[in-house]
Amino acid sequence: MKNHVTVGVDGSDESRTAARWAAHEALLRQVPLRLVHAVDWLLDPVLPGVGPQSADTWADRAVTEAAEELRGRHPNLQITTRCPTGRPAAALAAEAADSALLVLGSRGLGGLTGFLVGSVALSAVAATDTPVVLVRSTDERQEAASDSAPGTGFGTGAGTGAGTGAGIVVGVDIQEACDRVLTFAFEEAERRGCRLQVVHSWKMPPAYGYVPLFDSDSERDIERSVTRTVEDMLLPWRHKFPAVDVTTRVSRGSAGERLLHASRGAALVVVGRRLRHSPLGPHLGPVAHAVLHHAAAPVAIVAHP
Repeated sequence: MKNHVTVGVDGSDESRTAARWAAHEALLRQVPLRLVHAVDWLLDPVLPGVGPQSADTWADRAVTEAAEELRGRHPNLQITTRCPTGRPAAALAAEAADSALLVLGSRGLGGLTGFLVGSVALSAVAATDTPVVLVRSTDERQEAASDSAPGTGFGTGAGTGAGTGAGIVVGVDIQEACDRVLTFAFEEAERRGCRLQVVHSWKMPPAYGYVPLFDSDSERDIERSVTRTVEDMLLPWRHKFPAVDVTTRVSRGSAGERLLHASRGAALVVVGRRLRHSPLGPHLGPVAHAVLHHAAAPVAIVAHP
């Protein structure tokens, strides 16, 4: 059973923010937290002064300092540390294999510019079937506010992410199976006791572009039909999670833009990615890519068939 949360740490501000978010998530799930730092032996030819012994010391210090800080904040949280050897993305993906969730940090570029998502994070997302959450770096004032909030310890700010006052946003595609994505989103909303907003966007069939005088009533009929399809899709989860307050937003337009708009002030944005292994490298799909790089809130990427 996957009964712990894993977070990658490397001593950076981004990884420390991710570790704090992951600690809160582990507390919500009532599971242990695992801190992981991958020791990359290939650093040696790139950085001549960093040999195997120095890399080991660096790794030990990164996980030890992170663990000490989190134990000070959350004395009842069970924390373990690991320093596997290997390329970071592959090592993180291997550690995620028996985890319920992998959490990684990413540098925020401010405002609506969004994430600076490195190759390690993208490769780790593409290499694992485990849900991955990317957490933006934030300032200490936001983190202090989140730590002082009552209940779960989450504030409502989008930086550190989870708060009972801030809802969860999930994007769905009626043309694909979204079971894993919806289950993850509903479970997260239930844990936090927060609202869940389901977002779907649609576009007119290409053939309608050739109709010079398109009837607006037909457009409204299509939107009503799409809305009914989304509501039908949600019925099993509404029955399974009756305590979750669910709203739907169905609109015409770009899926990425609609999700980004809905995600403002959210605690977490949940999107899916197709399970596929491309020889050309990581492939997330245009919607996941847009949300991952531009959402201010933490973003959960959930793999699905």
